[in-house]
Amino acid sequence: MTTPPDPSPNPPPSPSPTHPAIEAHDLTVVRGTRTVLRGLDFTVPAGRITGLLGPSGCGKSTLMRAVVGTQAKVTGTLTVLGLPAGDPTLRSRTGYVTQAPSVFDDLTVRQNLDHFAAILDPGRAATDRRRATVARAIDDVDLTTHADALAGNLSGGQRTRASLAVALLGTPELLVLDEPTVGLDPVLRRDLWALFHHLATTRGTTLLISSHVMDEAERCDSLLLLREGTLLAEDTPAALRARTATPTVEAAFLHLVARTA
Repeated sequence: MTTPPDPSPNPPPSPSPTHPAIEAHDLTVVRGTRTVLRGLDFTVPAGRITGLLGPSGCGKSTLMRAVVGTQAKVTGTLTVLGLPAGDPTLRSRTGYVTQAPSVFDDLTVRQNLDHFAAILDPGRAATDRRRATVARAIDDVDLTTHADALAGNLSGGQRTRASLAVALLGTPELLVLDEPTVGLDPVLRRDLWALFHHLATTRGTTLLISSHVMDEAERCDSLLLLREGTLLAEDTPAALRARTATPTVEAAFLHLVARTA
């Protein structure tokens, strides 16, 4: 998740709307004898939602770990917010939500956020600031009515929201979300996507969201389609449908798979 802000007085570079938030050239990851990612070249535009789509096991989680700097044996070039992936100053600028919940079941939502906020912004002098930050994060994910409920008693969608609230404590410029809607019902999925669009449009947050559900592709501004560690396409949903003369992104994906088989 997030870590305490870099104390350096000189702010690190940030991408402008005309420069990508993430840029990869010949990105490769080898695990044992298996090449998980194969020479990927792509960009993720700043302040927009990019969907990373593909079947389970295609390398989506590996790519996300590479972006946040936790993946070993990465070669090629990977730049995040103008810096090499994994640079320590990126920790406070990037929020990462894994598929597994990142909250403690025996604490309430508010207690979880208080705990992580104290790590981000320690000291008694910061108490009021932390309280305001926690309240904002709870409101961001619409958990105000469940703020004092134990995390272990929350529904799957609410637990996902609580994990997302932890990532939002530092107001990150980049959010990396690994299949945040998996297993959720259509209503909860709709509500989460509304939140994602709110973050992108009102705060300029860049979101990289993975999914194996192809209909979620239509909710993204741009797409990266991945299969067996290879990038099949990088385009907007509309351009991808037009290029393949297909009615849906799922049909476009199958068309590309057939063409490369």
